[in-house]
Amino acid sequence: MRALQIAASGMSAQQTRVEVVSNNLANMSTTAYNARRAQFSDLAYQQVAQPGTITAADGTVLPTGIQLGLGVRPAAVSVMLSQGTLNQTGGNLDLAIEGKGYLEVTMPDGTSAYTRDGALQRSAAGEIVTADGNAVAPGITIPANATSVTINDSGQVYAYFSGQVQPRQIGQLTLASFTNEEGLKAIGSNLFRETTASGPPSTSTPGQDGLGTLKQGYLEGSSVDSVREVTELITAQRGYEMNAKVITAADQMLQATVQVR
Repeated sequence: MRALQIAASGMSAQQTRVEVVSNNLANMSTTAYNARRAQFSDLAYQQVAQPGTITAADGTVLPTGIQLGLGVRPAAVSVMLSQGTLNQTGGNLDLAIEGKGYLEVTMPDGTSAYTRDGALQRSAAGEIVTADGNAVAPGITIPANATSVTINDSGQVYAYFSGQVQPRQIGQLTLASFTNEEGLKAIGSNLFRETTASGPPSTSTPGQDGLGTLKQGYLEGSSVDSVREVTELITAQRGYEMNAKVITAADQMLQATVQVR
């Protein structure tokens, strides 16, 4: 019976949906995390009778045909791009991106990755780095004798020094944007890589070319909606249960067929 395989594909799809929901809930406190959504599509159809088939000598045409579906499969796990809540931290190197854009990060192998996690740190050499120690492009070093650092909305980095009233600009942060942000490849640690689907990055000054601005002393919170996730979880659970009941019913029908004498 096809019902066994069809219901089994449905159970597998709902399990995937639960896994996506569980990952969202696990990242409720992850800085700048965007919730994911599982998307599904139906499998190929068995064409028992093609629509438009001539069914009689007089030329009667079958209006709908008989097409039997063979189940469901995961089609994509898409990123729900939305701005998280900006939470004030007061940290000099905490940056939230208000609007579109990603900070560019230089990985240990020299390649570029991108992130919206603005919980930046100061390395032993004074360089501005991520929490994992990766340098933030274009590479800005804070002088050892600087007393404090200010970053304005446009990404200009200023350092204050003892005995000086006016700050000195020590660098300029930029933001990168992509034609298709959903096509970025997540590699963990709040980092993404460019792919063919995302297109190449376009780098510019914050606040220009449609990019967002930087907010010093703030961090972007996760965009996960706990109420929506719990609702998704309940729906997935009920879908799993109904597919399991289909398998039970198909098994009972097969058992009755076997017992026919």
